[in-house]
Amino acid sequence: MAHAAPVSGISTRTTRPPNLFSRRAHTIGRWAGPLALGLVYGYWAAADRRHGGPITGWNVLFGFVTTIVFMALLAGVLVLGPRLRRERHAFLWFAFIGAAFGFLYSQSGHAILSTAALALGIAIVAGLFCFYWFYTHEDAVGHRVR
Repeated sequence: MAHAAPVSGISTRTTRPPNLFSRRAHTIGRWAGPLALGLVYGYWAAADRRHGGPITGWNVLFGFVTTIVFMALLAGVLVLGPRLRRERHAFLWFAFIGAAFGFLYSQSGHAILSTAALALGIAIVAGLFCFYWFYTHEDAVGHRVR
């Protein structure tokens, strides 16, 4: 005679993974991530701009200004993005990634048309990926579903 399999204690609702870090660690991480990315981006832009020449004061200043602007824009995207619908959220990342890559690539001395074409190509790929990610992980209003 066949018997029904025992029902497991798992509920049908989705569960969140365990939180391994404290609230303070998450707060520090929200600031440390953009800061680290900004420092790498600023150093990279300054290194591209000097074309292997000596490091000057203006080059260091350019790197720090680039870092500050990049961090401010990234923080704006990270704060504003989740408040938008998924299409606009993906477009915001499309514009940010395209502009960031285009600026970085232009510092190496390439022509403006090749810079714009390559930045547009990178931005389209990144925008499509972001749209797919938001489409599969958010509802139409922008709330996370997983």
